[in-house]
Amino acid sequence: MSHAATTPSGAAGAAEPGRADPEAWLRRLRAAPGPTAGAPLLVCFPHAGGAASSFRPLAAALGGAVETVAVQYPGRQDRYAEPCVEDLDEMAALVAESLRLRDGGQGRPTAFFGHSMGATLAFAVARLLEGPGSSGPVGLFASARKAPSVAEGRQVHLLGDAEVVAELKSLGGTAAGALDDEELVGLVLPAVRSDYRALETYRPRPGERLGCPVTAVLGDADPRVAPAQAAAWAGHTASEFRIRVLPGGHFYLNDQVEAVAGLVRERLAAWAG
Repeated sequence: MSHAATTPSGAAGAAEPGRADPEAWLRRLRAAPGPTAGAPLLVCFPHAGGAASSFRPLAAALGGAVETVAVQYPGRQDRYAEPCVEDLDEMAALVAESLRLRDGGQGRPTAFFGHSMGATLAFAVARLLEGPGSSGPVGLFASARKAPSVAEGRQVHLLGDAEVVAELKSLGGTAAGALDDEELVGLVLPAVRSDYRALETYRPRPGERLGCPVTAVLGDADPRVAPAQAAAWAGHTASEFRIRVLPGGHFYLNDQVEAVAGLVRERLAAWAG
């Protein structure tokens, strides 16, 4: 439930809205050196209003140990001209189909890393991929997000523009001064509001659990996620659950990239072993 300002970077050639096309929904985040042959895959899901590029620092820190791809939501950067998807279940179905098409039967170990809204979306996608005839992730990292079973206390998508901007400022993570630029805010606010609407209207089925392990990660000064709310992810897995608290706020990841990369490598080795 968070945001970093994302501006259009050219929408020419955007994929037709709604197509489950890996080229539309997934971005490979290239690191130097590139991933080694047979490296496990990490699929990253951005926060509300965020874009695939927000995970470039993590991809660089992981280097050749992991191939990192990120989901690109419609309505931002190179998909700016496309309408946003305001239903999280619909978005999950489109992303799940894109991942099925991309995998092509390779069956290599794949983990999900979702930050804020992205954690809830990653959970919904994982549920779909664990169905009959599909191969779900070997594990889920739920970052800076309370468990799906914890009720939403606020309805940010119903607030006025000034109040939404104030919410984003309270979370941090956005470049200094960006949210005081009226033109920039006008460009990004529709995607932010749409993502909040998808998140805040999502209703998981009672007792819905994953078969894979879940590791919750959060900042010790997060203003929107308490440790107990993150710990409630334990009720959403039939497998192992762990929680890791790192220094920082809602966007702890910005300053803890190396620590998170180490955690990803450690957990992936255990899950894929």
